[in-house]
Amino acid sequence: MTAWDTDRAPRRLRGGWYEARSDAGYVLARHWPPRLDIVATGEFPPVRRGRLARQIRQDLWRALRGLRGFSPVVVVDAAECGLTVRAGGRLAAPAPAGVEGRIKDLLDSPGHRARWLTWAGEGVR
Repeated sequence: MTAWDTDRAPRRLRGGWYEARSDAGYVLARHWPPRLDIVATGEFPPVRRGRLARQIRQDLWRALRGLRGFSPVVVVDAAECGLTVRAGGRLAAPAPAGVEGRIKDLLDSPGHRARWLTWAGEGVR
């Protein structure tokens, strides 16, 4: 089950973004319903899901802003030992070779992860 399989409608945020929250997870997407034409997965310790998703979305957009027709999606699901993040998005055209590898490299980047976890961990007890 994904976080957007819930009966609750997504909430529209400032700037045209959509979010859906549930006990199962959190989804942040530019368009609703979200579609993951390209995707990479990463594991994270327990932190605030919304903050983590927003930070990843910002860096994902910076990394792929030259990709025509790209619309970011970040899905954060609860896992036994933390969180599973699926980052990627919708594409208007076929995905170029290596783009999922670029997303995976971003999710595995020690510098990015440290910044994301610092920001998302604030206020967590």
